Amino acid sequence: MVYEGARSIIGPYLATLGASAAVVGIVAGVGEFIGYGLRVVTGYAVQRTRRYWTWTILGYALTVLSVPLIGATGALAPALLLYATERLGKAVRSPAKDTLLSYASAQTGRGSAFGVHQALDQTGAVLGPLLLAAVLGWRDGDYPLAFGVLAIPGVLVIALLLWLRHRVPDPVLYEQPGSVGVSQAEQAEQAEQAEQAEQAEQADAVAPASRRLPPRFWLYAATLAVLSCGVASFPLLAFHAQTTGLLSDAQVPILFAVAMFVDGASGLVMGRLYDRLGPAVLLAVPVAAAASVLSFAPDATLVWFGVAIWGVVNGVLDSTAKAVVTLLVPSGARAIAFGWLALARGAGLLIAGAILGVAYDLGIAYAVGAVLVANALALVGLIAVLRGMTYVLQQE
Repeated sequence: MVYEGARSIIGPYLATLGASAAVVGIVAGVGEFIGYGLRVVTGYAVQRTRRYWTWTILGYALTVLSVPLIGATGALAPALLLYATERLGKAVRSPAKDTLLSYASAQTGRGSAFGVHQALDQTGAVLGPLLLAAVLGWRDGDYPLAFGVLAIPGVLVIALLLWLRHRVPDPVLYEQPGSVGVSQAEQAEQAEQAEQAEQAEQADAVAPASRRLPPRFWLYAATLAVLSCGVASFPLLAFHAQTTGLLSDAQVPILFAVAMFVDGASGLVMGRLYDRLGPAVLLAVPVAAAASVLSFAPDATLVWFGVAIWGVVNGVLDSTAKAVVTLLVPSGARAIAFGWLALARGAGLLIAGAILGVAYDLGIAYAVGAVLVANALALVGLIAVLRGMTYVLQQE
């Protein structure tokens, strides 16, 4: 609710402070790079220190403190700095938060736990923007109040985290045999898993080459980076919709809420298609990303339709696209591979923010052309990756 609520209105808000499309695009790109790219660094730090609660609470605190202050500044430079700090909070907490979830899921089932997490995450991504739509509908243009309201769920987040830390100071206990609520069969399974993990660590120590990432993975990561270059940031899309008078201040967060709803639903649908048809379904992603240029149309209806397609693309990139890594990388290297994949996507979003923002200022046609070229290149790269994967799977 807090950070997606802020993301839904940051573009129009920066426009009220005098920001151009180039500034909005660059800020959005830098923010996404911080949020995705720095996970490689924080992931290693979390793994080394194993202070999962500390990193998690610190990351959420950065977001909770930054977001309400964005609206209180009333000046462009401090607002930009605070938005970057909010994105830094996401990079700080994500690896630790995912690790905490992995421990908690030992007693609930991995798929169920992460499924609940994704469902609640997208619920907040819808409710946060809708809350701000109500605030801006009541007080048109009152962005300080809109950002300030997000302090309420923010305080609840910190209180809940502190309570959880008090209840479960050492989350590793959930995976230890004999923990409360675990059956004897589950204890035996956990013991076997622990033994297998120890054997795997010993094998990795003997054969570090098994952790090397294969060339085809780097081609895939580069392809996703290029694909990300062809996906405009929502702040830039919102900037277009609001500054051209197609949508009101209150309608922009509703537009984002719709995109987030489509985001969550598309991840589930494409995941099932992936299981049935294989990685080839990802070829539809650059095609859809190219179609999302409708978001830059001079018609409000087309903007809504284009942003819905944009939600589909982001839903797949946040979920199903990661499944390909399991086919490209040995199990012992997947954690590192996911970190590098996030960095590649963050770099692509950074480049997209700069290029598309500058292109928009030159003319909407330039931004549309840049999106189409990037997705054409990404389609070629995906075909090359998937063709090689098909050959390997047939050989196996």
